[in-house]
Amino acid sequence: MKKKIIDFFEIQKRNSTIKTEIYAGITTFLSMAYILVVNPLNILSDGIADPRFSSVFIATALGSFIGTLLMALIAKMPLAQAPGMGLNAMLGSIIGGALGYSYSYGNAMALIFISGILFLILSIVPCEVDKTTGKKIVLREKVFEGMPKAIVDSISVGVGLFITFIGLQNAHIITGDKYTLVKLISFNDPLSWQPGGEACFALVALIGLLVIGTLSHYKINGAIIWGIVIATIAAIPLGVADIETLLGNNPGIAWNFKESLVNFFDITNENSVFLSMFKGGFNFPPGSLLTSIMLITSFFLIDMFDTMGTLIGCCRNAGLTDENGKPVNYSKMLYADSGATITSSLLGTSTISTFVESSTGISAGGRTGLTALTTAILFLVAIFLLPLFAFIPSPAAASALIYVGVIMMSNIKNVDFKHVRNALPSFMTIIIMLLSYSITDGIGIGIITYFFLDSIIYIIDLIRYKLGITNKKPKTEMTIITVIVVILFLIYFLMPGL
Repeated sequence: MKKKIIDFFEIQKRNSTIKTEIYAGITTFLSMAYILVVNPLNILSDGIADPRFSSVFIATALGSFIGTLLMALIAKMPLAQAPGMGLNAMLGSIIGGALGYSYSYGNAMALIFISGILFLILSIVPCEVDKTTGKKIVLREKVFEGMPKAIVDSISVGVGLFITFIGLQNAHIITGDKYTLVKLISFNDPLSWQPGGEACFALVALIGLLVIGTLSHYKINGAIIWGIVIATIAAIPLGVADIETLLGNNPGIAWNFKESLVNFFDITNENSVFLSMFKGGFNFPPGSLLTSIMLITSFFLIDMFDTMGTLIGCCRNAGLTDENGKPVNYSKMLYADSGATITSSLLGTSTISTFVESSTGISAGGRTGLTALTTAILFLVAIFLLPLFAFIPSPAAASALIYVGVIMMSNIKNVDFKHVRNALPSFMTIIIMLLSYSITDGIGIGIITYFFLDSIIYIIDLIRYKLGITNKKPKTEMTIITVIVVILFLIYFLMPGL
């Protein structure tokens, strides 16, 4: 059995071990476990008081299990999938009527389902054949190949900073400010040191970060896991981790998984979100056709480019790319991603996509699908252990995210800052990804900047060449795919309702 596992996942070929892969899978799960509770909280306006809370929790766990299992067995890559942050908040606003229409839960799932079908079409429909290998290239692969090198090289750096920013916010180290938008926590405020205060949150994350850094220095296996565990233990006396949650005494978070599972699969139960789109989900509110089309486009673009950014960032950090910087098994990862999106709509949760937190497992040594398989199994087990995983405080997991940012910053050496033609778009990709809290927005602004800057320079150089000012005929790396992607992003940024 051991040999079959090693051969199936090509563990030795990727210079890893079964032990390392399992450690990495546990690390990835612990850094992602927060999604199990946060996802239903972001979707449901009443939070744990909503009678659908346990149903959305199960949908989250099952969706994460299936999506990550697809990544493990089809793509054989160390990446995990779960309902995307940001997309779940967007889903909550749609159901809450923020767009002026009373979309039902089923309506929202139907929108995700349609966007998932579009993902699948782009992931399986070939557009040409690679002349060197003879392999068919699907449309979503073609989009990657048409991306400017300046943008691709900067994505992994932007993703690393983005992950760090998420960690710093989850740890309350960086907080909001009405004048400067963000600021460092005020450690000199006595109130913040009260049990459960912001300074206590920050201290928990810093403890975890120091543990991870120290153990990593001495190359101790499982450094990130130990950092999260020790930070969780430290969180108890600091009032950041609530022992009542572990005991199952908090409302909505109890040890009653059998009852919750029965209710989830009972489609006649009004509080079940399972297959909710078949409960009139395709009967959209009157007059909402254009808004619905714009929402589908939003889900489509966000998931497509968030996934692309995550795959590039994580795979480059793991050394799992080819000579052109393209992630290995890229097409298979796209199959897994599009399949997971369709699955999410059937289960009743927001769009499932590849998680940037996968990079924590990669930093722990994960290189194969066994890492993803381990994470998938833990998501399945989590259905029966909701209070346990709800008990892990966000600042404990945040320590791992901050550390991953340190690792991924090494990719800055691949960014071309010598030539402004590449430097400006690269910088805009990185900084917008960080400050807009969106991988998609960063890629969008970066490629738009590249398009206009490259076009202006090309036109000026062409005029100079025609006038005989220079003998060098201008060249451009612009492709038709780049132009199409720029048009899509301009629609995404400028169209009302998106």
